[in-house]
Amino acid sequence: MDFELTDLQRETQRLTREFAARELIPHARKLDEEHRFPHEVVKKLAELSLLGVAVPEEWGGAGLDNVAYALAIEELSRGDGSVGVIASVNNSLYCDPLLKFGTEAQKREWLVPFARGEKLGCFGLTEPEAGSDAAAQKTTAVRKGDSYVINGSKNWITNGPVAEAIVLFTMTDRSAGHRGITAFVVPTNTPGFNRAHPDRKMGISAALSCSIFFEDMVVPAKNLLGKEGDGFKVAMSTLDGGRIGIAAQAIGIARAAFEEALRYAQDRKTFGQPIANHQAIQFMLADMATEIDAARLLTLKAALLKDQGLRHSPESAMAKLYASEMASRVANKGLQIHGGQGYSKEFDAERHVRDARITEIYEGTSEIQRIIISGALLKE
Repeated sequence: MDFELTDLQRETQRLTREFAARELIPHARKLDEEHRFPHEVVKKLAELSLLGVAVPEEWGGAGLDNVAYALAIEELSRGDGSVGVIASVNNSLYCDPLLKFGTEAQKREWLVPFARGEKLGCFGLTEPEAGSDAAAQKTTAVRKGDSYVINGSKNWITNGPVAEAIVLFTMTDRSAGHRGITAFVVPTNTPGFNRAHPDRKMGISAALSCSIFFEDMVVPAKNLLGKEGDGFKVAMSTLDGGRIGIAAQAIGIARAAFEEALRYAQDRKTFGQPIANHQAIQFMLADMATEIDAARLLTLKAALLKDQGLRHSPESAMAKLYASEMASRVANKGLQIHGGQGYSKEFDAERHVRDARITEIYEGTSEIQRIIISGALLKE
């Protein structure tokens, strides 16, 4: 097995790391405190082709692979977990389903400008009473001639307050359960599309999300993404790839927590010596570094399988499960190493704890990942 990155992958990693050091780390704390969307940063992501990393150049993307994409999201998230997920949603949850399931015309209109970063997309699956159980959603789409009339709501829609289009999931046949789910791509300026105020959240505060309401929203049938009834397949395929992005985000957050804890342990002195000389601290640092590397290997394996066109559902689930729970463990150890200072907002340790926590919940909770993994094992 070859563990070496290609020259292009290394260059992507290097450029993104330098960008994060220059543009993200100095401003992350302030953006978090102000719950402010980083518009200028997103423009710069577009200039670096980081909003359509694995989209072919003919469709506006960078034309790189999913390994490069995972490396890029890790570096962005090391700089700011909020920026990492903003980019991940546009790449994985918006561009990817358009690339896989969109028609030629849809790709020209709804993929190219988003992969270029001229516009930003979002993904609408979750509802107040339908999170892990997608078939429980209540948003409906009723066929009326050459259009569908959509009513319902979605919540926790990352990029929702600023997005210019949404990959939206609806029920076109309630009696068919998950086989009655249908996907659309919808511009957010469509009459009947209404956004609530941005959510106030525990972490990733600069990655704005909101609830969205649809009131007799008329969408042309040409905006169907895939066929009527294919929505569950579109959603599950998309989330398989999205979990690679969230695993990479979790690794980036964990790295930031680890690297800051390592520096602090070398500077902070107790009993006449740096706390890094104490075995208790050394063991925590060793565990943190080991877990980060293990999570990265799982994530790159899933990304490589996707690049090879192979099934990667259990591998993506393993990567997301392990990386997200690892990030919380590492961030909490990082805070512990900082001691009382870690509990202060004067340091970033507490922000990493808050940012890491959501990675265990969105794009499939840890419990859902375990269901996917065990289901794959029992089919073998």
